[in-house]
Order: sequence, then structure tokens, then C-alpha cells
Amino acid sequence: MKCHYYEQNKCLSCRWIDKSYSSQLHDKQRCLKEHLNSFSPLTIFPPIASSDSAFRNKAKMAVLGTVEKPILGIMTNNEAIDLCDCPLYTNTMKLVLSKIKNYIKQLQLVPYNIKKMKGELKFIILTQAEDQFMLRFVLRSAKYQTKIASSIAFLQNYIPNLAVISINIQPTHAAILEGKEEVILTRQTYFPVKLNNVPLFLHKGSFFQTNTTVASQLYLTAREWLANLPIKSIWDLFCGVGGFGLHCTNSQRSLVGIEINPEAIDCAKLSANHLGFSDVRFQSLDASQFAVNQNSDIPDLILVNPPRRGIGSTLINFLQTVSPRYILYSSCNLTSLVSDLKSLIGYRMLSVQLFDMFPHSEHMEILVLMEKI
Repeated sequence: MKCHYYEQNKCLSCRWIDKSYSSQLHDKQRCLKEHLNSFSPLTIFPPIASSDSAFRNKAKMAVLGTVEKPILGIMTNNEAIDLCDCPLYTNTMKLVLSKIKNYIKQLQLVPYNIKKMKGELKFIILTQAEDQFMLRFVLRSAKYQTKIASSIAFLQNYIPNLAVISINIQPTHAAILEGKEEVILTRQTYFPVKLNNVPLFLHKGSFFQTNTTVASQLYLTAREWLANLPIKSIWDLFCGVGGFGLHCTNSQRSLVGIEINPEAIDCAKLSANHLGFSDVRFQSLDASQFAVNQNSDIPDLILVNPPRRGIGSTLINFLQTVSPRYILYSSCNLTSLVSDLKSLIGYRMLSVQLFDMFPHSEHMEILVLMEKI
């Protein structure tokens, strides 16, 4: 993949872009094996590849420049870099970003100036699912809320595939993307994403993988690995909007999903209702607190998909104590994954696979299936 931003030293986010994509996959797979060979996995599958361009489903853009010439991108070496033509985005997303710039200019929404601490519009966050989009404006205050709200009909006519539009208020002068207060301006409040015939929903700041195609393969692989195992009950910790758990459960399996974000739990419940699952329960709780206070029967499978820091000592000790027959661990951080697995005694590694969510970088998503010895 060629990128003029990288060639001109304007954006260096894709640090491996000089490598051929086949070399990137080879190096990641080699790194994976080096870190996990000590666990003697029964099977290490070949990596799941991504397209090397137009794979990102989300754009998080700082709004820079001026009202007359707004820029969506990043600030590098005191220069505002417009990234609307980034090759990681689809052509449709590039077009929408260009139209958003015109909208900002037309409505006279003043970009936030970091040095002067003046202006209102800090970021736009754009998420794509097929040909539909969710757009979030991050503002310093509610000053433009009425102006934007009164222009929604115009904006949706100008960009017809904008399904959900909201305003987030982030008043702090700090490197924080979004604040706690959010107002949805459209009648449609949940943004649908369908993977493998499983309807998922996003709401405001719900976490979702940035590579939809590879995420679809990740969830499908989890389902396939578990399909013929004697599993009747599942706990999905760090369940997010329910992607893993809803792919892995069925009419013969019960599912408990735990996630600290209440809005993500609302999304997961909505998905379960659409699927017609009856023996499914989603709760907004901290995963560690849920584990510590749990007195019910231990499930056959515990599924974990934690943040980069890993699952932590409390959950490791819990897993070690209750010893479910199977553990399915999805990780975006090989280092924390290895650290957690070293602390987990009495399990053998059945299957490992790398999913390349993040081409042109050293980052990878790893799925590991463990069985109690």
C-alpha cells in the first residue's frame, strides 16, 4: 500500500508500511510462535489476513484549521495535517469526511484551537457499517448544540447515509477524546452492525473492533472452535456489545455477559432480543467484582476479551480457583496475554490463531482456546 502522508513524513502511524504485507504477516506469526511455543499449543493456525487498505471502519479526527478552511486530521510538528484521504478508509468514508468539512464551514462551527484554548468543535468520530454511518461531534460546550440540532434534516439530506448523529460535550483542556455527556439528535439511537447474521448494535461510545471484516472472522472462528465441545453454559467477561457471547451461544447453551459499560449492555440486550435467545443475561458490572461475588454454578466455558492490560491478578486467581473446563481468551496485547497465561496453571493450549486487525503495525489480535488438564 502506498501512502503519501507517510512518504512526506506527515503521518507515521503505519510504522510497518514499508514492509510487504506478506512480510508483515510472516513477522507477526513468527512473533506469536516465539511467545507461545513454551505453552506447547496443539494447533497454531495460519493468520487471518486483512485487506491492506480501506479496512478501517472508524475515523477519529481532530478538527483543526479555521472556520473558512477546516481540517480533519492530526497536528504534527505544529502543522495541521488533513487525513481525509487516508488509504485506510473506504472511498465512501473519504467522501463523507469531505462533506463533513463542507458542513462545518457552512454552519460556521469554529474549530478548537489547542494553543489559544478557544473555539468549540474538538473532534468528529465517524463509524461505518456497510454503507451507513454514525457521526459524533465532540464539542467543548453546548454552545453549538441548538445550531447543529436544527440542521439535522439538512445534514441527513446532504449525507443521506448518516443514520445516527450525536453531540458529545468534552469541556476539559486535555488529551481526552470524549466526555461523559452526550445528546443523540436523530430518531435512530442505535447503530446496527451485522456480522455472520448476528445483529450487533453500537451506541455512543460503544467499543467495536476497527476492522469489520477481520472481526467477523474472529467471532466466526470462536463459534467454530466451540461448536462440537460439551458446553452448556458460558460466561462472557468484558463482553462489550455481546459479539463473542452471542456468536458462541445457541438454544442449548446459557450465556451470562458482564461488561462495565451500561450502554454496551443495553446494546447486547437488544441483540439478544432480536435473536430470540431466552437463556441469556447481560449485566453492567466490573468483571473482577462479578467474579469475586459469584456464588452460582461455574460455567463450562469462561470467555475473556479484556483491554490491553489483560485480565489482572483478581480474575486470574478466580479462574485458577473455579477451574472452568474451557477458557477462550481473545487479546490485543501479546505481552499481557503471555503474562496472564503463565499465571494460569493446570490448562493445556488447544488452539491459537492470529487475526490481523491492524495491518502496517506490530499490533495483532490473538485467540486462544484452553482446556483444563
